[in-house]
Amino acid sequence: MWLIDSSIGRKLIMSITGVFLVLFLLFHSCMNIVVIISPASYNAICEFLGANWYALAGTMLLGAGFIVHILYALFLSYQNYRARGGQAYAVTKNQESVTWTSQNMLILGVIVFGFLALHMYNFWYKMQFAELTGLHTGDFHPADGAAYVKQLFSQPVYCVLYLVWLSALWLHLTHGIWSAMQSTGLNNKVWLPRIKAIANVVSTIIILMFMSIPVYYLLGCGSCC
Repeated sequence: MWLIDSSIGRKLIMSITGVFLVLFLLFHSCMNIVVIISPASYNAICEFLGANWYALAGTMLLGAGFIVHILYALFLSYQNYRARGGQAYAVTKNQESVTWTSQNMLILGVIVFGFLALHMYNFWYKMQFAELTGLHTGDFHPADGAAYVKQLFSQPVYCVLYLVWLSALWLHLTHGIWSAMQSTGLNNKVWLPRIKAIANVVSTIIILMFMSIPVYYLLGCGSCC
């Protein structure tokens, strides 16, 4: 099959599924930052999303695309490993254009996936899933998501781990977004610098919105509310 057998097809699959990750993160970063602006509005958003099947279906679709992205990346890495007989590629001085991020996208992806799984457990499973099923998994009511967020990010260790995860996510996104756009044909001398700039701006906005929450609570601002 062309999409699997050709390098262009494989890059296209990675690009399309990577878009699901970007949309998933963009939506949730915009939603999550509301919790430090207006806890009541955050709870209203959570209630709206938890009560609508199409919102749940949309979240599952974006999540499924991201899972395919990770699994396909692992599959391609395994294929590359077998193709070179378990030997790592030799890096020479002529490969100055090859960045550390591009060489370690799989490692960054695994880190991102691991912490995203933890994030989904804490926020989706304990909040939306609990509200949908009525199975409360903590000492808070799932409808009061703002209180749970405050409780979770009142733990400095979790905040620090969250910030480390977001740093890895930023590196993964800055390379992944422009690489995906490049795979669609925007790779000439005019557009390549532009899409790299767009990738950096979009990634930074997403990560800063996510980071604002643990920083907000680390600084003790949440105790004032």
